[in-house]
Amino acid sequence: MWAVIYIFAGRTKKLFNVDIFEKIAKRPGKLGQYMDKAHGYYMFPKLEGELSSRMIFMGKERLVWSLNNYLGLGNLPEVRAADAQAAKDWGLAYPMGARMMSGQTSYHEKLEQELAGFVGRESAYLLNYGYQGMVSIIDSLVDRNDVIVYDSEAHACILDGMRLHFGKRFVYPHNDMENLDKELERATKLTAKTGGGILVITEGVYGMSGDLGNLKGIVALKGKYNFRLLVDDAHGLGTMGRDGSGTDMHYGVRDQVDLYFSTFAKSMAGIGAFIAGPKEIIRFLMYNMRSQVYAKSLPMPMVIGALKRLEIIRTQPEHREKLWRIVNALQKGLKEHGFNLGKTESPVTPVILPGGVPEATQITHDLRENFDIFCSIVSYPVVPKGVILLRLIPTAMHTMEDVNYTIESFAEIKKKLDAGSYSSGMIEKMVVE
Repeated sequence: MWAVIYIFAGRTKKLFNVDIFEKIAKRPGKLGQYMDKAHGYYMFPKLEGELSSRMIFMGKERLVWSLNNYLGLGNLPEVRAADAQAAKDWGLAYPMGARMMSGQTSYHEKLEQELAGFVGRESAYLLNYGYQGMVSIIDSLVDRNDVIVYDSEAHACILDGMRLHFGKRFVYPHNDMENLDKELERATKLTAKTGGGILVITEGVYGMSGDLGNLKGIVALKGKYNFRLLVDDAHGLGTMGRDGSGTDMHYGVRDQVDLYFSTFAKSMAGIGAFIAGPKEIIRFLMYNMRSQVYAKSLPMPMVIGALKRLEIIRTQPEHREKLWRIVNALQKGLKEHGFNLGKTESPVTPVILPGGVPEATQITHDLRENFDIFCSIVSYPVVPKGVILLRLIPTAMHTMEDVNYTIESFAEIKKKLDAGSYSSGMIEKMVVE
């Protein structure tokens, strides 16, 4: 605590303020409160070795279900070769500068044209990062007179983008079309007064629960209300639709989705993202997205590498077919053993169990140390109290042997949980042999 004494008109006044660092030390955050015990094991774990379904964790090989490398492209020989050759030819610095100033190349434009064609849009624009990109897209599209209507389970990048919005935003319960109808009615009345417009934001595939955004239900409301629809399809590109071109293709509503966003961090196994839609709108974003106007252009190896990945997605459907064989086998087997997978309709496979943080940490420890299975685990405050979510991400790298072993292992875990072996009083017995 600091104090500053002011003397004004013969009177003394003492003002107090707090040191920011002292405040942070006392309030580390919802996840940060666990950092001392969790760091390096439950949070910020190190997976080492070749990118694969089996990697090294804490010096031991584990079966990994935590990588968004859906199609297995991250370690595909031809992809690795393209990445290496591009790095050799161009280095990591080229092009230097923001694209508007000195970072524009024909390769960047070629990737944008091919991405636009793949997702069935007139135009596309590359973004350096998905999270940063979505924040800037929202900031650029709307002003204080506009209203945003969004799904309650929207990703953090969408929520952070809306924090920059000076106008109103209305939320509807996840995939609740009746409530969305009411929120659109509210938004319509408000924008009639402000002279603004309405932007609806949803996701194609929800990355935690695996269920799909109700795109059919949303676009059906376009007959009743005037709004534009932005879809974040980070987990849908490469996995959904008959050709892997997205959840809007899966639903057959492509012509009703006004702006399509996706990232390279999942099926494309890289870094970067893109936004696709009408040419005039994409051109507007090119000149108004602060995260791109003031940022260095995406390095050439990432652009060349993305072109190769997109080529494989388009021409080698066997990777997507393999992925779905693994997905179907894993989800079918888990359901047959009595596991609750929620409403997933995608490769994302959430295994929902009862329990809190103590049970969650012990189950994770047991899976990693005694079953050699590494998967992501989520508990409160990310999910409601009393719920544990083990999130499995099947990929084309996995085998049926991996699937069968995991189902058998989870069945054993379930028996222990049902018997109370993971209760807080049993933690002393969780000793690795």
